[in-house]
Amino acid sequence: MKKLVTGILSLAVVAGLGAGIVFAQEAGEHKAEGGAAEEEHAGGTPHFPIHKPEQEEWTFSGPFGHYDKGQLQRGLKVYTEVCSACHSMNLVAFRTLEGLGYSEAQVKTFAANYEVQDGPNADGEMFTRKALPSDHFPSPYPNVEAAAAANNGAAPPDFSLIAKARGVERGFPTFVFDMFTQYQEGGPDYIHALLNGYQEPPAGTEVAEGTHYNPYFGSAAALAMAKPISDDQVTYDDGSPQTVEQYSRDVASFLMWAAEPHLEDRKRTGFMVMVFLLIFTGLIYLTKKSVYANKEH
Repeated sequence: MKKLVTGILSLAVVAGLGAGIVFAQEAGEHKAEGGAAEEEHAGGTPHFPIHKPEQEEWTFSGPFGHYDKGQLQRGLKVYTEVCSACHSMNLVAFRTLEGLGYSEAQVKTFAANYEVQDGPNADGEMFTRKALPSDHFPSPYPNVEAAAAANNGAAPPDFSLIAKARGVERGFPTFVFDMFTQYQEGGPDYIHALLNGYQEPPAGTEVAEGTHYNPYFGSAAALAMAKPISDDQVTYDDGSPQTVEQYSRDVASFLMWAAEPHLEDRKRTGFMVMVFLLIFTGLIYLTKKSVYANKEH
């Protein structure tokens, strides 16, 4: 009993210290966010992003998270009608869209809307043809140099893994708790915040010509990409709100799926492994207790 009480008190002390560190870190983050623009204006070293993305609620978050196929289909629509004009998804094959609930025939029809380069043919020349389900989403530009030339010198990044490649570090001790909550939504949080974050620069803040102020951008106060989407730009067939808020949530979810299409299977397998380990630990404990028990012979 004494050992139990001591253990509980130790855990309480550790939890108290951890909470204190979290509160101190949050206070420091708010101070840093509020003063980033002032530091830049005063000639100091700025810290970006100026505002960190808020933690959003996603259906795929947590150890039992899952993808909402209706949301993924809306996100694909936003990508094809808006984002694909500048951003490629070179690592995503059309056939994987069956994971969004589409049939093989629907995927084949969708892929046929794109043209890809193939060859060489019998004459040794390259040619274009309609895409097949086995092909990948093509780039809207022939090469990186052409992409940069068409976008103020900044080539738009490929979107295949963007949801896993982007995100703001949460720091210590938050990342310790993330191991237990399975928080891995930093990328979608960032994409959602960035698409909703375009605004006029505050007084005293100067941005380079051809760039657009966004306090959620992770590399500077402004970025070359103009606000890509507006309300009512994409028509939804299921009656969902046609707002930038909804568009950004849907496309962020779709890009998370594109980056990790097997997330549901991984979480399901992980849960079964954890159950097995718990049962195995219990059996080991009972075996040890039986082996080392004081028995009369």
